[in-house]
Amino acid sequence: MSSSTRVSLALLAGVVFGVSATLTHSVFAEKQPPVETLPLKDLQTFVEILNRVKSDYVEPVKDETLLENAVRGMLSGLDPHSSYLDKAEYKDLNASTTGKFGGLGIEVQLKDGLVKVVSPIDDTPASKAGVKAGDLIVKIDETPVKGLTLQDAVNKMRGDPGTKIVLTLVRENAPAPLVLELKRDFIKVASVRGRSIEPGFGYIRISQFTSTTSKGLSDELAKLKKEGPIKGLVLDLRNNPGGLLTAAVDVSDEFLNKGGIVSIKGRDADSTRAFDASVGDALDGKPLVVLVNGGSASAAEIVAGALQDQHRAVLVGSKTFGKGSVQTILPLNNDSAIKITTARYYTPSGRSIQAEGIVPDVTIQPVKVSKLDPSEIGEGVHEADLKGRLDNPNAKPADDKAKDAKPADDKDKDAKKDGAQEPINIADLAVNDYELYEALNLLKGLTIAQAR
Repeated sequence: MSSSTRVSLALLAGVVFGVSATLTHSVFAEKQPPVETLPLKDLQTFVEILNRVKSDYVEPVKDETLLENAVRGMLSGLDPHSSYLDKAEYKDLNASTTGKFGGLGIEVQLKDGLVKVVSPIDDTPASKAGVKAGDLIVKIDETPVKGLTLQDAVNKMRGDPGTKIVLTLVRENAPAPLVLELKRDFIKVASVRGRSIEPGFGYIRISQFTSTTSKGLSDELAKLKKEGPIKGLVLDLRNNPGGLLTAAVDVSDEFLNKGGIVSIKGRDADSTRAFDASVGDALDGKPLVVLVNGGSASAAEIVAGALQDQHRAVLVGSKTFGKGSVQTILPLNNDSAIKITTARYYTPSGRSIQAEGIVPDVTIQPVKVSKLDPSEIGEGVHEADLKGRLDNPNAKPADDKAKDAKPADDKDKDAKKDGAQEPINIADLAVNDYELYEALNLLKGLTIAQAR
């Protein structure tokens, strides 16, 4: 991770922010920092450098700018997730954790001098324009990204909702750079979406963890249950950049009946805490499959780790991002704040996933699937086609079969009754989302095994 610096992008009026697993402000806000003797010699060196810059830099620089840059450098030098938030940035971060913000809707990191997309957020300008996890942003409008700091690149992407921006992307295995024009927008992200894949088999997608995620999950589960009993569920955490720690705990608790969810450990008692599940499993023990990939980070890894360690779910996909630290927002007197890493988190079994990620139980590498032409599918010969074959003694007469068969119109009416969604075409699912297709097959197998 030494070659990459990660920051969440939630371009609020163009301002880049996102969410990472974060404690509430109250945990450390009232804590008084220890009073220690500052190293006089080092402070003298700092003042000397400050004066040298003021007197010798090619252009005059305000004291406020120099001091703010010094603070930003101090915090960013700690780790990739600690930073200084000025008044506007702090306001933007608070907005992003509610799921309401403006901009492009992407999360990025700086890697080898280029801006790399960690994940686009669902139903945002970035995802609609075709931005994908792993894309490298090499040019913002007419400005090359190479040589810019992450903050410089972020500033270039700032702007008001409704304004346009052109991103030039390099994508693995693409023959040429991709040029995409996006329009910044005010975004309200519905962090939870759900639907039936097939009768009895539900699908819920969580795109990030905000203050409304827990309620959204409960609402989507209630909708699925209205359509009929749930035999099994696929929980999709792919390209989920994380979010609020409390939201991750609540989502995990929804599917657990007892035991630990996550523990966080810092330098002292104030930053050490364990979270346990309460009684009650929303699925009553029905099979659960969780989809993850390299864009699943932070709070998403807390949920995946808890459900895997508790043997409550089978994880499917590819190895997760590997962010095993917790950040706390500490407000300052001038309406700014600092986001600082205060603890590491551990899954119920006591493992840290920091810089390692979570390896799924079933690994699936991304593949491209296409439909076969009907002429390429051989029907073959069956026993029933053979001349002189024996009849099945249990077979129903043709008239009885006709009575049992329900007219197509009646089936359509049943599917649409009470607003229920029609089942997904499985062939289309295999083509459009092979990982979900395989997750559904696994879920069916788990359901059959459980029933036996």
